[in-house]
Amino acid sequence: MFIEKVKSEGLAHLSWVVGGDGRAAVIDPRRDCGIYLDIAARHDCRITHIFETHRNEDLLSGAAALARRTDAQVLHGPNPEGAVVYAATAREGDEFEIGSVLIRVLETPGHTDDSLSFAVHDPSSGNDAVGVFTGDALFVGDVGRTDFYPDRAREVAGLLFDSLRKICSLGDQAVIYPAHGAGSVCGDAMADREVSTIGHERRNNPRLQIDDREAFIEEKIAEHHRQPPYFRRMERGNLEGATELGESVVVPPLNVDEVIEQGRDSLVLDVRGEAAFLGAHVPGSLAIPVSMIPSFAGWFLDAEQDLLLVADDAGQAARAMTNLGRIGYDRVEGYLASTMPGWAATGNRFGSLPVVDATEVKHRLEAGASDWQLLDVRDDDEFAAGRVAGARQVFLGELPDRLETLDTTKRYTVMCGSGSRATIAASILARSGFESVDVWLGSFSAWTALDYPVEQ
Repeated sequence: MFIEKVKSEGLAHLSWVVGGDGRAAVIDPRRDCGIYLDIAARHDCRITHIFETHRNEDLLSGAAALARRTDAQVLHGPNPEGAVVYAATAREGDEFEIGSVLIRVLETPGHTDDSLSFAVHDPSSGNDAVGVFTGDALFVGDVGRTDFYPDRAREVAGLLFDSLRKICSLGDQAVIYPAHGAGSVCGDAMADREVSTIGHERRNNPRLQIDDREAFIEEKIAEHHRQPPYFRRMERGNLEGATELGESVVVPPLNVDEVIEQGRDSLVLDVRGEAAFLGAHVPGSLAIPVSMIPSFAGWFLDAEQDLLLVADDAGQAARAMTNLGRIGYDRVEGYLASTMPGWAATGNRFGSLPVVDATEVKHRLEAGASDWQLLDVRDDDEFAAGRVAGARQVFLGELPDRLETLDTTKRYTVMCGSGSRATIAASILARSGFESVDVWLGSFSAWTALDYPVEQ
């Protein structure tokens, strides 16, 4: 018997391959699904089953695409929001033999109504479960969010409480294999480990420490989670089934004239690092560094709009296209092959944004100029945990919808935790006509490193 993990960075998505004796199953595959075939082949196995633990909100499932390549059966839970056209329904107590492995189905609603967990048994070593694929019900250090049904908040929180007890009844020995790790938007306090055991979580996971059902419900409904706009589109796409995203992505290179011509109807997305964008960029472009695409592209991009990339090279452009494709943005027309030196060499205007350090920000705060504002684009929890006095907070994802509340005549210095999110925010402000914007590199990390005063 073997179990292998496939991690999608940025999304912190975890999918799994389990099998033995010639057969394998995949749990929660991603859209670029060739990797599962490679793993199965390495173990001399054929993929016969594909299990989905729940509807996904933060990425497109690769189950339909993988089924087309393998002829494997796809299993999904009962009570989905609509018909999952590419899957059959698995229910409580169903069993599936995957070579030498036995999979037993548990219905574990709460995060979503269709949530399932899959207990793994090794019939050669007794009746106890050796592991369980928990989806978004139980994580390492946390449990799933329950805010997708706001008009049923207490009910679904209670359902999750019951589901967690069902999972824990498998026994302390069972290893848990969740669908996400630290950094995912599907939980708040996941540990920086990707597997655990039921016994360890039962003793150490704060949510599993709550024995009273009503107290658990109160804790869950008091949580605050944000839902990026693209979540609804992911849910619809995961009913219909997404096409496969190729493993070897090739983004067409474009010369300067082609970018200028196509840019009239496209969004120019700069996926280079922060320093490169700040130094020189195509005017009107949106900055989202390639590693941050999974976290933030869904807040700002329109899936129906064509995209042109500015990247350091073809490899970075391909990584960006893969990250975009995993969350359903397929309309990438190409990338600027000559990067910014080539752009400038042909006489084209380029933009840049100045940077400041913590000492300069401190001087500006002390000066108290009425035409200057420090803008903090961190999340609510970060801001509440520690902030610079005088900063105004607007969460980055909501910045486009809050622009009308900002005075375009003011000078803005944008900050976050280190400067990465601030660069994205500054590009949004610059695109929207704010003429005096700079970025605080180092941001709150630099402020605390210098032991400057922090408000809470």
